[in-house]
Amino acid sequence: MKTKVAFICVHNSCRSQMAEALGKLYGNDVFESYSAGTETKPQINQDAVRIIKDLYNIDMNETQKSKLLSDIPEVDIVVTMGCNVQCPFLPSKHREDWGLEDPSGKSDEEFIKTAKTIEEKVKDLARRIENNEIKLE
Repeated sequence: MKTKVAFICVHNSCRSQMAEALGKLYGNDVFESYSAGTETKPQINQDAVRIIKDLYNIDMNETQKSKLLSDIPEVDIVVTMGCNVQCPFLPSKHREDWGLEDPSGKSDEEFIKTAKTIEEKVKDLARRIENNEIKLE
């Protein structure tokens, strides 16, 4: 059974969506990726969609939508994106915060930087799950 990971932030429109897409791309052998928030947006942040398409050739408009915490299955690992006090709570066996600033409304450079940081963190998470460095008992 594959480990289930949820990437969550308040709106589930930008960082957590990018993490879900990159989780599916780089972590798929090791874990299942979900993303969700406490509120949804009618559409995913279109700058995030464009940058992820440019960098990774994934069209998040096709593969993903904004979801609530109640829309996703029970998960083993919760990764909060860096929403400080307002971070949604979801029960899990392991929780970590990636402390990422929301690039919404900022330049493409900020989006690219955020995407690359998420890529590194996703690959690191996959490695840690694979090496049993995260205790899920």
